[in-house]
Amino acid sequence: MVTFSSCTNDENIELSPVNEGEFITTVRLVFTPTTAGKSVTLEFKDLDGEGANAPVITVSSPFDQSKTYNGVITFRDDLANPAIDITPEIIEEALEHQMFYQTTGNLNPLKYADTKSNFDSKGKPLGLQSVFKTTTAASGLLRISLRHGPNKNGLNVASGDITNAGGATDIAVDFNITVE
Repeated sequence: MVTFSSCTNDENIELSPVNEGEFITTVRLVFTPTTAGKSVTLEFKDLDGEGANAPVITVSSPFDQSKTYNGVITFRDDLANPAIDITPEIIEEALEHQMFYQTTGNLNPLKYADTKSNFDSKGKPLGLQSVFKTTTAASGLLRISLRHGPNKNGLNVASGDITNAGGATDIAVDFNITVE
């Protein structure tokens, strides 16, 4: 397995192939408020894969206070010609994958959305859909991690705790986010 790692004060990224010959080069999370307001998009792009160029990480805007956001995450391999949306493959292999969302600072935790498509055939979370409830002003890191082969029966893993998940990390990205 090939792994790409890059660390600075603002980011921590790990990149591994989902399947042989496929890499996750683009991760996009779109958070849509359940009531009026603007969506927030978080995006990671590493268009040269393991090349010398640093990934580009963007956050479209701060989150608003006292709102509930529904989040959806997608994955792409833009090194392939033509580019490949890897998300359907992850859904197809839901028994073998799980998303984890970790927050630091004074950010509220993200929860898994309670939708049928957000769980595998055994009722365990896949986690491509999330819910983020904001309250007061906050800031910190949101780390997203896609695990391949996690122990979905592990202690607290079903609730989104990565501590006992095991498995291999397909990708992990940190986003600096704020609630204003």
